[in-house]
Amino acid sequence: MIFRPYYHFETGCAAYLFGCPTMGKCAVVDAHEEEADAYVEFAAKKVMAITHVIDTHVHADHRSGGPALARRVGARYCLHESARVALPFEPLRDKQEIELGNTRIKVLHTPGHTPESVCLVATDLRRGADPWFVLTGDTLFVGAVGRPDLPGQARENAAQLYDSVREKLLTLPDDLEVYPGHFLGSGCGVGMSGKPSSTIAFEKRWNRMLSLPRDQFIEALIEVPAKPSEHERILAFNQGRA
Repeated sequence: MIFRPYYHFETGCAAYLFGCPTMGKCAVVDAHEEEADAYVEFAAKKVMAITHVIDTHVHADHRSGGPALARRVGARYCLHESARVALPFEPLRDKQEIELGNTRIKVLHTPGHTPESVCLVATDLRRGADPWFVLTGDTLFVGAVGRPDLPGQARENAAQLYDSVREKLLTLPDDLEVYPGHFLGSGCGVGMSGKPSSTIAFEKRWNRMLSLPRDQFIEALIEVPAKPSEHERILAFNQGRA
């Protein structure tokens, strides 16, 4: 498998390109609008076609490059089936598997940060049947979890996030690598580390939010900073309403 992260250290954002060089297929996850050329050029250098462009959720902090990239390269633009957007996309379902040659992606629906949030568990069949890493989007960060207030109904979303993390992520293998959508510098969570990756075991041991019982988790999570100033405008763009 080829795995290439793209980090924006000024804003604490991350995007990822990964896939199977043997079969020449790859995916881009949480693409940024200004990086489209970089994704296309890297895939071409590795003789891989970008077949899937996936957003882990409808972003509210930056303009997604996903739909435009998918149109440019003839790929499938993917969101969870519950996404409420005014643009065409291929719906993803919980536990669905996406085939990229020897690379496989299992979709986990993890609502909480947003209703349509997903995490993506990646396996390299040439390495073995056990998963290699999980892209956690804005559900689980290094040292923190996603904020629940951006879509509204913060308390209800915080409860969903607690269940998603406990039932979908903390049940994954302890040695699984964790690559979130943000790290320190982003406003999409509170208490994030400047380290952009982790493991499930490390988060179980050191992520303070994961040690809290349900009621305390919810109360702690709804105490968040003000929403990003351009939140509504960016969200409208990413939903296809602007």
